[in-house]
Amino acid sequence: MSQPLDSIASVLEGTGNYRVLRRLAPLVDCPEPPNEPTFIGLVLDVETTGTDFAQDEVIELGILKFEYGASGRIYRVFETFNQLHQPRKPIPPEITRLTGITDADVAGKRIDDAAVQALAADAAVVIAHNASFDRQMCEGRWPVFSEKNWACSCHQIPWQTEGHEGMKLGYLVMDYGFYHQGHRAIDDCHALLRLLDSPLKTSGRLALSCLLETARRPTVRLWAQGSPIETKDLLKARRYRWSGARRCWYIDLEEDQIEIERSYLSEIVFRRPCGELPVDRFTARDRFSARTNPEFELLRPSGHRAEPANRPSRAVPPAGQCPLPFRS
Repeated sequence: MSQPLDSIASVLEGTGNYRVLRRLAPLVDCPEPPNEPTFIGLVLDVETTGTDFAQDEVIELGILKFEYGASGRIYRVFETFNQLHQPRKPIPPEITRLTGITDADVAGKRIDDAAVQALAADAAVVIAHNASFDRQMCEGRWPVFSEKNWACSCHQIPWQTEGHEGMKLGYLVMDYGFYHQGHRAIDDCHALLRLLDSPLKTSGRLALSCLLETARRPTVRLWAQGSPIETKDLLKARRYRWSGARRCWYIDLEEDQIEIERSYLSEIVFRRPCGELPVDRFTARDRFSARTNPEFELLRPSGHRAEPANRPSRAVPPAGQCPLPFRS
């Protein structure tokens, strides 16, 4: 925005009667050299032909490779990657309406798999705004992503506690006073990186610092195995989910919440000591992956399970013992 227009925008905002949204520009590199340990991160977004991990395909991949510090400060963007891919079948009309990507746009194009591998090889963490979707869409085609630490900027930053009413990327960007072209991979990457570089509204912490702290902590999945069928509404109300593959209710928790949840199950659901219920432990290396998707359990080879909760994590040290962000 030019200086005269900036002045007009400031006058409008100063009245208290208007909010002005500015076009989001890519993050500018920090002019100061890092004065702390630094790491390599990726912000990633995909556009796809649908939401079926087994059948649908990535038609656009966007990645920003960046340097960040132990404080969560972002110093510079190393590389911008954005490529289209022609799927086996025509792009569904609803996907074209959402993204603007047409069959003509992708005709004859293919994402360079070797370039993706090279780009991601030294990354300490991959960040997506809906990591469960993006990771499962990516790791089947690009195996490098299956062994990376992943973090979800949508669900692992407490946006609502920090004063935001929603968690969608477009809403958050507007809440910070910007707008962008949503549902195109690289534009969403630029928008997310700007959010991660911003202080949170209530705490003032850098969003990336908060995200990394949460992502480093292991989580557990507690299975309410053998719960009486008449307690299903109680479990649903407590945010348990049903796994059709295992025919069992489960809930994902922070590690320090598991004893509270076991007590609830014993007292309210089972109405007796419930013994040793199955528990899986996840770190950023497994979390959001297809290999931890409970609906895929019956399809996994034997021995391809997440770590039991009583086994030490290999990917990330236990909570409280990992003061620095992820290392590659």
